[in-house]
Amino acid sequence: MKNSALYPGSFDPLTNGHLDILQRAVQMFEKVIVTVAVNNKKKSVFTGDERIQLIEEAIEDKEWRDKVEIEQFTGLLIDFARKKNVNVLLRGVRQISDFEYEFRMALTNRRLAPEIDTIFLMPDEQLTFISATIVKEVAYWGGDLSSFVPDHVAKALRGKYSS
Repeated sequence: MKNSALYPGSFDPLTNGHLDILQRAVQMFEKVIVTVAVNNKKKSVFTGDERIQLIEEAIEDKEWRDKVEIEQFTGLLIDFARKKNVNVLLRGVRQISDFEYEFRMALTNRRLAPEIDTIFLMPDEQLTFISATIVKEVAYWGGDLSSFVPDHVAKALRGKYSS
């Protein structure tokens, strides 16, 4: 798929930072495939299907919705990229610690698949502190999630942590 990119992540949960990066990515590429990583060895708050539904709800009324596909994947990201015939991976980087990890992953992916490049995008500066880990902690303790995630994600998180 020429001029397409994969935007992989666990998206557990989807944050405003994720949406900021996605919104900018669709301005750069004709198609962005949001790839929800499902790792059954990790304990997630939301199932893969629930994460896809939350992403779909978040972008359903966006004018650029038709430029986005959303799929689950397991295994090596480069294998999924090859399957989709995409040679660009998009990764969000909020801070230096993110960059160090993502840099190592990009080099590993390049070693395994030299035809696939990684592009790093930074979210808006007001969103750089948001991480799924922090969001889950705030949700667990019943804090205000309104500046971290879309309303429907906050509602879904409250539902998960109220049981």
